[in-house]
Amino acid sequence: MSEHRGSLTSAEEEYKRLQELRSGGTYVPPAKLRALLETINFEKGSQEMQRMEWDNLKKKINGLVNKANKSNLKSIVVELFKLNLNRGLGLLVRTLMKAQSQALGFTHVYAALVAILNSKLPQVGELLISRLVLQFKKAFKRNNKVLCLSSTTFLAHLTNNQVCHEIIVLELLHLLLNNATDDSVDICCGIVKVSGQYLSEVSANAISQVFEKLRQILQEGRVEKRTQYMIEVLFQIRRDGYKDFPVVDEELDLVEEEDQITHKVRLDDKLKAQDGLNVFKFDPDYDLHEAEYATVRNEILGREAEDVEEYGDVEVEEDQVLEEQKEAEEQNADGGKTPSTLEIKDMTDTNLTNFRKTIYLILKGSMSPDEAVHKILKLGIRHEDEDKVVDMLVKACSQENTYSKYYGVTGEKLCGQTKSWASAFAFVFRENYETIYRLESNPLRNVSKFWGHMLSSDALGWEALDIITLTETDTSSAGRIFIKFVFQELVEELGIPELNERLQEDYMQQHLKGLFPTENSEHLQFSINYFTAIGLGILTERMRESLERLKQKRLEEDRGRSRSRSRSGSFSRTTSRSRSSSRGRSYSRTPSRSRSYSRSRSYSDSRSRSGSYSRSGSYSRSRSYSRSRSYSRSRSYSRSRTYSRTPSKSPRRSRYSRTPSPRRNSRSPSYSRSPPRRNHSRSPSPPRDVPRPRGPLPDQNSAYRSSGFTHGGGRAGGYNQGSGKFRR
Repeated sequence: MSEHRGSLTSAEEEYKRLQELRSGGTYVPPAKLRALLETINFEKGSQEMQRMEWDNLKKKINGLVNKANKSNLKSIVVELFKLNLNRGLGLLVRTLMKAQSQALGFTHVYAALVAILNSKLPQVGELLISRLVLQFKKAFKRNNKVLCLSSTTFLAHLTNNQVCHEIIVLELLHLLLNNATDDSVDICCGIVKVSGQYLSEVSANAISQVFEKLRQILQEGRVEKRTQYMIEVLFQIRRDGYKDFPVVDEELDLVEEEDQITHKVRLDDKLKAQDGLNVFKFDPDYDLHEAEYATVRNEILGREAEDVEEYGDVEVEEDQVLEEQKEAEEQNADGGKTPSTLEIKDMTDTNLTNFRKTIYLILKGSMSPDEAVHKILKLGIRHEDEDKVVDMLVKACSQENTYSKYYGVTGEKLCGQTKSWASAFAFVFRENYETIYRLESNPLRNVSKFWGHMLSSDALGWEALDIITLTETDTSSAGRIFIKFVFQELVEELGIPELNERLQEDYMQQHLKGLFPTENSEHLQFSINYFTAIGLGILTERMRESLERLKQKRLEEDRGRSRSRSRSGSFSRTTSRSRSSSRGRSYSRTPSRSRSYSRSRSYSDSRSRSGSYSRSGSYSRSRSYSRSRSYSRSRSYSRSRTYSRTPSKSPRRSRYSRTPSPRRNSRSPSYSRSPPRRNHSRSPSPPRDVPRPRGPLPDQNSAYRSSGFTHGGGRAGGYNQGSGKFRR
């Protein structure tokens, strides 16, 4: 008997020695420890027995956490609740953090597991959040990007599962972007991807400021190209509505909203890691604590604690049965075994009326634009119905006595959600402009100011203005009033300098051709007058320059056209035939003061540079009539002489005159029936002794030259019937 006790004592001593070696870092074969344990019978509640239970608890927690996934999460939770998590709290939290850091792709699974445990044991979530925050602080100071990324990712998923408050994530984002680097922006983008949708719902203003900071970093170009691309991808994810990054997967959303417990922890709080929970400590009240946790376990699990495997199998079987029933129903519907249901269409637009009423009540019952946007997005509106929401927003704004910025800010936040919302706002803007004549003065003012705010905040793209053509025919009075209030709101929001600067940007010119034309002078004049009349003449400087250029161009074209006509009339080398008429008036210096008027027509035909065929006649008040015909045919190169013979019907006196001509080698016999008389013509012609210029001459001079009239020094014969004499 004594020998047996001695052997037990030696086995216990050997076991203690091996445990000390193992604690010091020396490797001890597990098989040797198991063999010693089989030979030793420890007393219940002794230190050795508690240590052995501690080791078993650590192994079970580690194995269950590592096996967790979407499909077996329910059974894993039940197994964990069977263990004494109050005693193994430190082990559980350490195992979760280690498993998550080694497999970031399963972070959402571990976060869902913590959410379930936290709903029954809040100390699990509180300790985990505290350790994650402390771990992030240490890693941030040491520039350990990998550890920072794992900590922030876990915190973001815990925020989505409402285990921790969103304030911790917002503080992390502010800290990371305060002094932006490539690594900090990378971590920030990871946080926003995970919890961006949840933050947009619960704190839209804060997440908007984060995106504004990211936009500023992108524009300044302080980070590398790779980081800039990550920011652009993040903005695209935001525009798509985080469709690939849901808040919580449906398979992992296992906690009811009323059972969720949220811990509000901040970065500057004094937190404790409680590392003492990770190591074994002797518990003198071991049995009492085990009994207390057994009570808690029974309250949590109830009958499920009796048979865990059956619980898991029943859940799986129920899911399979439900899926089989759904498949059978679909097959029956496709096969035509069940009678087809009659589809009823509502032609009274009752659904549309109820939908609009819902939107109107949301807009009227919300205390802030953020609340209104949140409620509207919660409705899960389809893309094809988004324009109806925008239309209802504009109509609600038009019914106010005065314009309220509440509607403008609401529209701005809605328009910034996704591309589909932006397209809906652009569509409604075009529709409002085309039907603006239907509105009265007060609704017209409110709607105009609403769209002016949308443009000034860049929520609505300025390319929507390309629908407007500012002319007298293309706009109505209501349309011009609409444009006036829109630009007045732009001036109020932006100021004239910034507005003018935006309008001068190159990429905007193709969309502003209708409002600020550059080609048509009539459109330019109308637009200049319009903007000057509404007090925005400073916006018309470029149009005034364009109008001045068009006027100068038109003058140059007119001058060039007149020059080309005069040159073609003077230097034409083709045979031409011209007919000119002149009417002269001559006065005779006889004592009887008789006046005579003469009318002549001349025709000439020549092969020279210019030719004329003239016919002339003269009339006088003394009832004398003279008619003369002259025919000339000449071919000249430089100078010519003209011989004329003028017979008269009255007591005739033959007269032959010989006059030099500026052209040579030409013959021009002239026969006239009217007596020679002095003539004063209305248009001057060059004197006889002055050579004629070679440049182009006015059209009147050519007629006078062809008919033989000269100015001043020229000679003409006339017959006075009263005296019966020729006068010179």
